[in-house]
Amino acid sequence: MFLSRLLLQNFKNYQLLDLELSPGINGLVGKNGCGKTNVLDAVHYLSMCKSYLNNIDRQNVHFDQSFFFIQGNWNSDEKISEVHCAFKVGAKKVIKYNKKPYEKIADHIGRFPVVFISPYDGDLIAEGSDMRRKWMDGILVQLDKNYLEDLQRYQKVLDQRNALLKNMFEHRLFDRESIEVWNIQLVALGEKIFKKRATFLEEFIPVFERFYYEIGNDNESIGLEYRSQLNEGSFTDLLAASEKKDAFTQYTNVGTHKDDLIFTIKGHPVKKFGSQGQQKSFIIALRLAQYDYLKMHKNTKPVLLLDDIFDKLDNLRVEKLIRLVTADYFGQVIVTDTDNRRMIELFESLNIERKLFQVDESQITEIKL
Repeated sequence: MFLSRLLLQNFKNYQLLDLELSPGINGLVGKNGCGKTNVLDAVHYLSMCKSYLNNIDRQNVHFDQSFFFIQGNWNSDEKISEVHCAFKVGAKKVIKYNKKPYEKIADHIGRFPVVFISPYDGDLIAEGSDMRRKWMDGILVQLDKNYLEDLQRYQKVLDQRNALLKNMFEHRLFDRESIEVWNIQLVALGEKIFKKRATFLEEFIPVFERFYYEIGNDNESIGLEYRSQLNEGSFTDLLAASEKKDAFTQYTNVGTHKDDLIFTIKGHPVKKFGSQGQQKSFIIALRLAQYDYLKMHKNTKPVLLLDDIFDKLDNLRVEKLIRLVTADYFGQVIVTDTDNRRMIELFESLNIERKLFQVDESQITEIKL
């Protein structure tokens, strides 16, 4: 599977763009701020129906315009599928597959998987547990529509339970029977989410470790641990034990909405003890393992989007990474960089299908190799 054509209108800094891509590796080279990353973001939008960098669609519209339009032609098994994404200010966005609108946008998620590796991925290490849960859930929803529905229903039940707790606090009356109605639903959904996350990570962690050692240092012991309160006991018992605290704080203190992933290197938190190179290798390994997991379970090769990945990696790690992602194991790759010379030398050395593009202030031209 690969994206053969990308058409943009009023998306971010592009008023109009029509780009023909190689099924192998594609390079976008240019100065910071010229629009390289926005091309990758448009590809992500065609897959996930949202921007990787900004979930507020209004802010992805080109300056002084009222709409944006993204279209892509996906080639798979000698078949071309057209995906059309459109947003207009004041209206709902529309996603079409072969000119037919989806009734539910969620039905498109996972049809054309992509994996985006970005400098902003450092937030997976630096920010709170919410970022890491969203990353994990973002993989699972591409494989299991029921999982997405469970997440949405869990959040609705959680919001209702928290609203009830706040109301009871304000009226100084704790109604256990009313709380129990929401507890039953929260437990049923939370236990399903917990089991699916645990099963995923059991399979995912060994793959992640393999990729880290392929691009990093064999002597650096690394760890990824799934931390959930549901590891400590049944969800029902946890809610019962937290009853007084929930009543006082006016929100639910236990559940899968508190889950986290713990990243370590040599037994210490990566956030505090990992160098910039080690942290970047950690994130890249997470994303490549994500690629491997999706490839295996979707039985197709996702498109791999690499945004400014060479920064903060030493030459050995860069060499290992390039050798890895240009192997036959991976499918289409789109990579950005600011260094013209490095990209031209790299692309001239490759023996696979490739295209290299120069990006200058929203204008993209192909560099002949």
